[in-house]
Amino acid sequence: MANINQLIRTIVEPLIEFPEELTIEEVDTDEFYEYHLFLNPEDIGRVIGKKGRVARAIRTIVYSVRTNNRKRTRLVIVDEANDQNDNDVDDMNDDE
Repeated sequence: MANINQLIRTIVEPLIEFPEELTIEEVDTDEFYEYHLFLNPEDIGRVIGKKGRVARAIRTIVYSVRTNNRKRTRLVIVDEANDQNDNDVDDMNDDE
């Protein structure tokens, strides 16, 4: 899954001011390979974008990556300042 990690870094790093604080934690669940994105609080708005458009675009790319098994990939943007996740994945294509 290192390629997905690198894909996320390639997309996100140009958007943020503090790329040295970017951390991606991989979590393997029953249905998904989740990638939890930890950023400097000042960069969260840049990655989410207006009305969540940037985050939705990044999630679309990450979600479309096929893996060797039936699991899908998911991106979770962790907002530690509010002590909650921006986990509105919009249930894209869950009917597959």
